[in-house]
Amino acid sequence: MKILKYLFFLLLIVIIAGAIYVATKDGNYQVEETAIINAPVPVVFNEVNNFKNWEQWGPWMDDAEDMIISYPEKTIGKGASYSWKSEELGDGSIRNVKVIPESDIEQVLVFISPYGESTSNVYWDFVEVEEGTQVTWGIKGKQSFMEKLAFSFTDESFSEMIRPMYKEGLEKLNTVVLEKMSSYSVNVDGVTTHGGGFYMYTTTATKISQIQTKMQKMFADVSLYMEKNNISTMGNPFVLYNQWDEQNNSAIYSTGFFTPSLIITPTESTVLNGMMPVQKVIKTTLKGDYKNLKEAWETAYKYAQENNLPVNPDSPAFEVYSIGPDKSPNPATWVTEIYIPLLEAEEQPTL
Repeated sequence: MKILKYLFFLLLIVIIAGAIYVATKDGNYQVEETAIINAPVPVVFNEVNNFKNWEQWGPWMDDAEDMIISYPEKTIGKGASYSWKSEELGDGSIRNVKVIPESDIEQVLVFISPYGESTSNVYWDFVEVEEGTQVTWGIKGKQSFMEKLAFSFTDESFSEMIRPMYKEGLEKLNTVVLEKMSSYSVNVDGVTTHGGGFYMYTTTATKISQIQTKMQKMFADVSLYMEKNNISTMGNPFVLYNQWDEQNNSAIYSTGFFTPSLIITPTESTVLNGMMPVQKVIKTTLKGDYKNLKEAWETAYKYAQENNLPVNPDSPAFEVYSIGPDKSPNPATWVTEIYIPLLEAEEQPTL
């Protein structure tokens, strides 16, 4: 009996010593990963700020096949949240407690496991860099006694378990953001009538490859001239292609804004006033990045050919920028309207 008592006391001492060791073990943790995504800060921030997007890149989404996700009415911004249930992974929820647009997000993560309920603070930082957006995703908190005890019998610490998940999540986030930014659509809206009108413009000749770069300054010059002279604009900016020579990689084009009336400009002015006639056109709409414009133009001219619609060689085709970088940082939401003038019935050559 004495031996059993000694063994019992010895076991008790071991348990108490082990408990003291676990209790005094540092349970604080902080893990963060950083990645650079080649996209504007608003685009990356908006992707993270909407919890419904997390299913596409959350690193734990593929870890549990039985995961059931529940969304409340609010999934964007401060107070937004979502929760999940999973026998494999455990239950949990996450909620935004602080949101500074295009800067940082602070969240509270609650995780329920066989070891009890734990709470962690999750944080996101978004910083504009030359390559796009530097994203930092981190988590910090303190383990409970049971959590420290559980990890005492594992080969890796809590930090070592979390870090690869956060790294994988940022890699997936990068892939998803770039895929969404590159999405586009081209739609031929058909034959319609464009109202034309007076417009202020400036003209230049460059290589075709330089058009996108040059036109930004040209738009700025016309806009500044109109502002200084109190000339109001109508509608969206446009580019008129006066001459297009793909073989020699050259183009003559005008950038401008429609205006309510005829404006007489000084002789020395580089900004002039023109008049676009009311005309029948093929309208085609590109939703997406300007790098898809070539395909949109080819689609429009193919439509004209397939439908025996005679293009007017004396009336320049033009693009109107309904939504551009000035209105949205995401190229996938840009809207460009292409107009190809057609010959009127009386202008069409007779056979």
